[in-house]
Amino acid sequence: MTVKPGVFSWILILFSLPLIGLIVLPLSKMVLTPTWAALWESLNDPVVLEAIGRSMTTSLAAALICFVFGTPLAYLMARRDFPGKSLVEAIIDLPIMIPHPVIGIAILSLAGRNHPLGRMLADMGIQVMGTLTGIIVVLTFVGMPFYINTAKAGFEAIPKRLENVSRSLGAPMGATFFRVTFPLAWQSMVLGMIMCTARAISEFGAVVIVAYHPMTAPVLIYERFTAYGLRYSQPVSVWLIGVSLILFVAMRLVSRPHREMS
Repeated sequence: MTVKPGVFSWILILFSLPLIGLIVLPLSKMVLTPTWAALWESLNDPVVLEAIGRSMTTSLAAALICFVFGTPLAYLMARRDFPGKSLVEAIIDLPIMIPHPVIGIAILSLAGRNHPLGRMLADMGIQVMGTLTGIIVVLTFVGMPFYINTAKAGFEAIPKRLENVSRSLGAPMGATFFRVTFPLAWQSMVLGMIMCTARAISEFGAVVIVAYHPMTAPVLIYERFTAYGLRYSQPVSVWLIGVSLILFVAMRLVSRPHREMS
């Protein structure tokens, strides 16, 4: 039986359309403006391919780091109450709220030779400024809240009684996590990694301060725009939008069974 939308549904649709248009109209103009010849020429430009590939690999590396180090933190925040938990949650969310050039300046001040940590890293042969390492550090910083909050929500959705049954049968806490909790929460962790990757790919403000070179795709788009104008920056932007769209489609496909379970 088909239910016709009522007045309230039409009001919801009416208020939703401006926001949908705000997203669709500028991006449609961006995608439709470059010619096929310009897009093909951009795709055959090794500088463009290297920049997009660099954005993808560094973003995936940041997501992997968030998975390794963020999963224990997300599980801890989901399962334990302790003094100062609200403060820790606020700290995790800070990278979302503060301007990203501030993040770049903060990392620059910490990893430079004027700081003991920067000198120690330099003595160990680890260079942060102007390297892939610096880019990955920045992308991990900005993407971390998206992974931790998503994984935390996944852990919170798993009933504690399942873990309690495992513990009552004699399984230690670690075995319970890997045999019960992890298999049930893997979709949330994958979703968190995709969100982290998608956020990291678009980062510009902090990356341009820590590592203008080697160029990521957003930095290359900025460089093409300031040096050559809109016409030469649009084709690179279109390819970056395409990569981002593929990632978000994948995110939706992964999250669909997750929503059905919850």
